[in-house]
Order: sequence, then C-alpha cells, then structure tokens
Amino acid sequence: MQNTSAMNGQRWLMMVPAVLFFLVFALIPMLVAVYYSFLNWNGLSTPQWVGFANWQTVFASGEAWHAIRLTIEIMVLSWVMQTPLSLLIGVFLAGDQKYRAVYGVFYFTPLLFSSVAVGVTWSYILNPNFGLLDALLKATGLGTGNENWLGEPSTALIVVAAIISWQFIPFHSLLYHSGARQIPESLYEAARIDGAGPVRMFFSITLPQLKYTFITSTVLILTGSLTYFDLIYVLTGGGPGDATLILPMDMYKQAFLNENIGVGSVMAVILAVAGVALSILLLRLSRFNRMESQLEGM
Repeated sequence: MQNTSAMNGQRWLMMVPAVLFFLVFALIPMLVAVYYSFLNWNGLSTPQWVGFANWQTVFASGEAWHAIRLTIEIMVLSWVMQTPLSLLIGVFLAGDQKYRAVYGVFYFTPLLFSSVAVGVTWSYILNPNFGLLDALLKATGLGTGNENWLGEPSTALIVVAAIISWQFIPFHSLLYHSGARQIPESLYEAARIDGAGPVRMFFSITLPQLKYTFITSTVLILTGSLTYFDLIYVLTGGGPGDATLILPMDMYKQAFLNENIGVGSVMAVILAVAGVALSILLLRLSRFNRMESQLEGM
C-alpha cells in the first residue's frame, strides 16, 4: 500500500509542470479574455461592464463575418496545398531512394526560419518592382514582369496561403515520413508477391496505414490556420483593403489599433473555441475509427 501511494504521488508530482504550464499559458489567459469580452475598455481608461454588447457588435459586424469567411478559406487552402504534397514527399523520403538524405536536408530548410524572416524574404521575391519571381517570369516569357502578387485582392489570399504552405509542408512531411517508416515491410512484400505495383500498394497499404498520421496532420493544419498572424502581418498587413484580414488580424486591429479590448477579446474567444471544437471533432472521429478497426479484427 505504501509503495502504491508513493508511486501515485510521484506520478502527480511529474504532472505538476505540465499543469502549471497549461494554467499559466492557456486556461488563465482564456478566462481573462472571456472576462474582457464583457467590458468596454481601451486598455487605459476605467473598464465598464457592458454585458453581451461586444458579442452583439461582433456578430452584427459585416467586417467580422468577412474575417470569419476569409479564415475558413485560408484553412481550406492551407489543407489543400499542404496535405497532398506533404504526404507524397514524406512517403518518398521514407523509401530507399538514392540521395534521400541530401533531398531531406535541402527540403527541410524552411523549418529553420521564423515566420517574420519568411515573410520578409517572400516580400522581396514577390515585389512588383524588383522581385525575383517577376524577373524570372519576364525572362522566360511567362509573364509581363510587373505582377503585384500581394497587392491584388484576387490573388493576395491564395499567394499568402501558398507561402504559408511552403513554410509548413516540411513539418507535415516529417509526420508522414515518420508514419511511413513504421509500416511493416512484410505488407509490401506480400503485395509484391500478389503482383501489386507501386500505385496499388500506395493506395491499398500506405494510405490506410497513415490514417492516424493524416488525422494528426489535419488537426494541426486546421487549428494552426486559426493562429496565422505574424507571417500575414509582414506580407500584407491584412490588405490589400481587407483581402487577407482573417480573424486573428481583425482581432489585432480591434484590440490594439481601434483600442477596443472587449471586441478583440470576443474574437479571441471565438478563435479558441473554434480550435478546441475542431480538435475534439477530429479526435472523436479518429477514436471511432480506431474502435471500428478493433471490432473488425475480433
């Protein structure tokens, strides 16, 4: 009994740092944001309790709904751009191809740079006056050489999503690479004996075996899309106009530029709730699939 109690005490003690981290950096800020969402406050004056007035302001605002729509669009664009390429690259690098290590070193370089550095670099590359991309397109006859990629409302969000994908595809490729390396080689050997080719093995063995890696990557992409700020701030600042003013950017605008902490806090709470809801939904689906697989094997 004493040994059991001591072991339980050690387990709880080991959880203390994680619990403290969660309280200080997640739960307490969230509760503070909820409290601020019921206040009329500019950060300096005396706060005034206004109840649900800030919530009504947000849900009655056309700008807020526009920001929510753009946030959903960039979530979808990020997933569509990142998932197929990450999957293919991760599986390719998990094989026995020659020079795999060399490819990996060069490809995973974007992981070494901060979002601000990535934003500044791509701003220069896409500059309509002296940018490298326009110069290359003009030299090859594929463009006029004066395309304003980040300055046109019709292209700005797509270009931003492409740059975000360029930065994070290596990370998700690592997830798929790790998952693919765990697939038993015996499955592929049996498939080869049955006459299956590479394409058939990819769809019949590799993809099903990477199901939970796929779910993990999807959760990270979708919830990560709710936190995009620094890269977009450097690239476009939410512009041109409001073409890239996603919800995190609008939250910053309301809280710090318009000095309306209450409205900004409402948007922060919406982002947090959306992230938690997405994570729970996808994790519940994965648990259902896992239980279904276990029942099929009985």
